[in-house]
Amino acid sequence: MAPSAWVGRWAHLAPAGGSVLDVACGSGRHVRFFAERGCRVTGVDRDARALAPLAGMAETVVADIENGPWPFAGRHFDAVIVTHYLWRPLLPAIVDAVGPEGVLIYETFALGNESVGRPYNPDFLLRPGELLQAADGLRVLAYEDGFLADPDRFVQRIAAVRQGARSHGPRRYPL
Repeated sequence: MAPSAWVGRWAHLAPAGGSVLDVACGSGRHVRFFAERGCRVTGVDRDARALAPLAGMAETVVADIENGPWPFAGRHFDAVIVTHYLWRPLLPAIVDAVGPEGVLIYETFALGNESVGRPYNPDFLLRPGELLQAADGLRVLAYEDGFLADPDRFVQRIAAVRQGARSHGPRRYPL
């Protein structure tokens, strides 16, 4: 399965050979995508069977991140990828996992999605501006909140970087 168009658009911000965390990675479409780009990828999901085929290409972590401890406390990554997943209590830990000069690429369903399909539970739908609030402290390069067709869905998505001290002037983030 191809990567999300949003992830594909911003993947260039993850350096080749860099560390990438794919949160709630499922069967690993983004794990595979970043591994093929030469990144050192870590995928976390609660489904051990979904992770099993990824074992040779990535560090895989079987964890129930909604009911257990966050397995990456103190670890930082060059890129943190999240798609089609929302567990609000983890938002601070996810943002904290973005290392210096790292990027957060996040895309999931937003309010309004209940009118076109699943998920329809507001616990799993972002409120207007919620990703912007979660990414406070990061530099937002791109943010969208709206409706996409084919398939019909309401989404919110962000690409944001943690700026670090650089000795050679401002960093250029290609759009």
